[in-house]
Amino acid sequence: VVDADDLIADMVATAREMSAELGKLDGCSEEEANAVSTMVGLGALKYFILKVDPRKTMLFDPRESIDFNGNTGPFIQYTHARKATEAGIDFSAAVQADYLREEIDLVKTLTEYPSVVAAAGENFAPSVIGAYVYELAKQFNGYYHDHSILREEDAATRTMRLRLAGQVARVIRRGMNLLGIDVPERM
Repeated sequence: VVDADDLIADMVATAREMSAELGKLDGCSEEEANAVSTMVGLGALKYFILKVDPRKTMLFDPRESIDFNGNTGPFIQYTHARKATEAGIDFSAAVQADYLREEIDLVKTLTEYPSVVAAAGENFAPSVIGAYVYELAKQFNGYYHDHSILREEDAATRTMRLRLAGQVARVIRRGMNLLGIDVPERM
């Protein structure tokens, strides 16, 4: 039997330790570091539980759940924190403009969010939202790795990419919020 308070305290401590090791708390005040560690620790625990279909058996591994890579809450939280700005974007122009296939694919994935939420509600399956948010985070991380956003020389393309990043962050935040998981603005 595991005491919930002890588990939560351990998750927060592990999140603090791993975040510090990876340099994710560099430049943070003690207050910010505590807030991020709590957010990441609780997010890791909640996401690990909610990502699994309730009809399946799961084995909880605290270290695995806090990993910043893979299908974990911290991976998604980090993707959210990585975004450059919050802004609106007019997706209707994406089909007509000379956008990259990856940008159009991200827009398409963003448009699926309402139907994913509806399906999760109809089936009482929060794991559907978890899977969607993870796939969106993974897709955006691939895009972010391959294409410059802040260093893009063309101003219009840079603005569009900043707005796209903002929309991805907004959907991630909303999806994680539906799972009861906070996402940091900085990590």
